[in-house]
Amino acid sequence: MKKIGRNELCPCGSGKKFKKCHMGREDELALANLEECSDDMSAKITNLPEVHYGRSHEMLKNLDIKELTGNSMGIRFVDLKEYAGLNLFEGAQAEVAKEQGGAVFINLYKTIKTDPEHIYIAISRDIDDSSLVHALAHALDYLGGSQCMPGSISPLGFEVGVPVEHLEHPEEFGYWLDYLKNRFEVQLDADDTIVWYLYKNNKLIKGEEIKAGDQTNLKAKSDEIFRFLSGKSQEIDKMIRNLAGYIGAREAKD
Repeated sequence: MKKIGRNELCPCGSGKKFKKCHMGREDELALANLEECSDDMSAKITNLPEVHYGRSHEMLKNLDIKELTGNSMGIRFVDLKEYAGLNLFEGAQAEVAKEQGGAVFINLYKTIKTDPEHIYIAISRDIDDSSLVHALAHALDYLGGSQCMPGSISPLGFEVGVPVEHLEHPEEFGYWLDYLKNRFEVQLDADDTIVWYLYKNNKLIKGEEIKAGDQTNLKAKSDEIFRFLSGKSQEIDKMIRNLAGYIGAREAKD
């Protein structure tokens, strides 16, 4: 991967500067163009010990994944700092969320060669419920929804010129986010509440549309999301102002 300047726009298409987006997570950008990874690299991840932070064990224990999705793959949680510390790619700093809590859906290209039976999610010790259901919604969406894999859609967003968030959170993801929110009585954070609100108002892009890759249609759908958020900005601000992650009114949010 060519060297990207700190202040250049991130290649993922988020519209953010590289230093505020994928700097330190270059491996995710590289993986978008990889068809497979080495056995050794895969084993480094799948050999990480399983962890049960926050409500992760409770949620996973109470989800019959095969019944819900029709897919027999399971889900394993591993420690986020241990995963970030593997430094699997030359030149990548692999500092994913080392300084703050959260969750990372690990690209299946990294794990499938040594464990094709599981999806891996890296979580921090202080993982909150909203981050957990967000990551689980991505997993369920991949297994029994749009089958879009987080981290693999960034090049499409960059090519089309729409925020990658609009493509990585399809309508099917919204369905699972809503399901998990209600199933485990979770108060979503500000950003996930916006995604949930878009889902409840039928504004998220369908997975089949994302897979089709029609640039004109995707741009039109993204513009429709922006118009809807702008028109509902005051209502949304009232809804999220007391939630975790609130950063002010979202009229200009990308």
